[in-house]
Amino acid sequence: MGRWGFFISIEGPEGSGKSTLTSGIIKYLESKGYQVVYTREPGGTPTGEMIREVLLRGSEDMNPMTEAFLFLAARRENVVRNILPALRSGKVVVCDRYTDSTIAYQGYGRGLPIKILRRLNKLATLGVKPDLTLVIDVNPEKGFERINGKDLDRIEREAMEFHTRVREGYVKLAKISGRRVKLLDGSKPPKEIQKEAISLIIDRMKEKGKLRGEEI
Repeated sequence: MGRWGFFISIEGPEGSGKSTLTSGIIKYLESKGYQVVYTREPGGTPTGEMIREVLLRGSEDMNPMTEAFLFLAARRENVVRNILPALRSGKVVVCDRYTDSTIAYQGYGRGLPIKILRRLNKLATLGVKPDLTLVIDVNPEKGFERINGKDLDRIEREAMEFHTRVREGYVKLAKISGRRVKLLDGSKPPKEIQKEAISLIIDRMKEKGKLRGEEI
């Protein structure tokens, strides 16, 4: 793959099927001989996992900017300790949520200034961006049907209006982000979504000169 690796982030509203898609992508890439590093946000490092507990199990009335700063702090650790070292050694990084989550949840969802969030994201990540972001688009009500019975975390317990704004934010991001962000129809069967996702990954790897041989 050359010296620098390939970075994929997986995004979507609650219950969109990110975990299933992420697992399928990793298995596929590993079967083709790629070294894959998986990480998640918030989390991925000891510090990040502690921050995750605060964010998802903490106070219901957390200030929105406090929430944003905690996500950014966890992200900084993830970039410095996981993402950058893996990319520098030529590996494929697959991250469950990344910078677009902050724009969708804290920007469109909470109403924080998106320009400021973009600047903070850039500082937190040292400017490291995904080569490809896959957003699974699903109606929030449908998403919550899928996770019915699950012990909901602090953010999942937000009102449906919040989750609708988050979904709309992701759709807007896909429209304005050029070739980096691709929207996947979350109403399709998981195998169809995975097939489309892998096709998009192959196309993007070709564009970036990161594909081994003619195809994977």
